[in-house]
Amino acid sequence: MILPTVKKQQIIKIALLLAALVSLPRNIHVYNMISSGNEQFESVWVVDFLFRLVFMVFFSWAILEINANVVYIKFKLRGTFATVSIIVLDLVMLFATLTLWKELHPIIVDSPLSDEDRGFLTFGYVTLLIVLYFIARILRLQANQRVSDIENEHLKHQNLQKELTALKNQIDPHFLFNSLNSLTSLIRDNEPATLFVKKLSYMYRYILQSGDSDLVSIREELKYLESYTYLMKTRYRERFEIEVNIAEGLKGRKIPPLALQLLVENAVKHNEISESNPLLVRVYSRENSIFIENPLRPRTTMAEGTGTGLLNLRKRYLLLQQQDILVRTENGIFQVELPLRKIE
Repeated sequence: MILPTVKKQQIIKIALLLAALVSLPRNIHVYNMISSGNEQFESVWVVDFLFRLVFMVFFSWAILEINANVVYIKFKLRGTFATVSIIVLDLVMLFATLTLWKELHPIIVDSPLSDEDRGFLTFGYVTLLIVLYFIARILRLQANQRVSDIENEHLKHQNLQKELTALKNQIDPHFLFNSLNSLTSLIRDNEPATLFVKKLSYMYRYILQSGDSDLVSIREELKYLESYTYLMKTRYRERFEIEVNIAEGLKGRKIPPLALQLLVENAVKHNEISESNPLLVRVYSRENSIFIENPLRPRTTMAEGTGTGLLNLRKRYLLLQQQDILVRTENGIFQVELPLRKIE
């Protein structure tokens, strides 16, 4: 899941509120002095009050930003690494703030700090840091939960859309299958044509059946890819070749349906295929990933398409696998990596 950013307006509001609450005793003291008409109350109190308030607002904002956003969004850390990084950064921020506060206060306020003031200052900021840490954790969990809820709703919507599409496709699928069977009987003496129709029939049946599943096994996908490959080789003959080498131990893993076929189809659709430049598509496994790659030779006239196939696959992968596909272009080779989740 891609982590969301906790809104800056929310962090600023909380920082202002906490700074005001922590400064409340001193606010009351300043108010009492103003109300009593104390002549000794001078601008130094106002400067001291504003100095403390500004420092607490900045400290609260910085700690919330580090704990809720920076470590998770900018540094992209997770788990133990994120926790350790947060603690280290919080302590550095605390030390830097206290040091700067003690250096600037005598200069700006023109009033020395007693040992008691220094001890109370340290205690106050340490307490504030602990409170901010837990508030930031709550903000991060709330943001993650909101995105998780949105993704679940989006997935439900996609499932409903798939069901609707399946219903539309199933209005009368028997008509098409019966037509294909009739065509097979007409061309029975033509073995290549008969095989072509059988492959086409299998592909159509697989598309209908996979509409009921979010994930299918790689073994099923390879069988479907073999039928699609047969159709492509019938069309392009020796101008199109495909090499498939998937480790047997990975064939039980799950991927979104039609993922392999979509990527091979993209290679066919967007690259030149000719006698002088035949297209070779390689589908192979390495460790816990499947790779689909081909030489990058863009067509001079691009085939028609929506351009959303790869984007759609990436969204499905993120929603269903909580992983992202990796797209690379190196040394004239276009490569897509599909990471695989282990069978639980």
